[in-house]
Amino acid sequence: MTTAVPSLLTPGKLADELGVSLHRVLHILRTRGHIRPRARAGRLRLYSRDAIAFIRHELNAQDARRGGEGVSNGNA
Repeated sequence: MTTAVPSLLTPGKLADELGVSLHRVLHILRTRGHIRPRARAGRLRLYSRDAIAFIRHELNAQDARRGGEGVSNGNA
């Protein structure tokens, strides 16, 4: 029997996947309490792929308030 290995992402990988700068992702992670790490490895916080959708939503809301374009969902 094989068990699936969870794919956990660092904030840097989240930023890469979303195509935004790391400081924007870190700001969202610091200020939105509902986006929590799935695991920790020492001081490193690791997030599930579900966090991408939450962060994308928060970034788009932030951009909308500022009159920006928003973050694409990767389905170009």
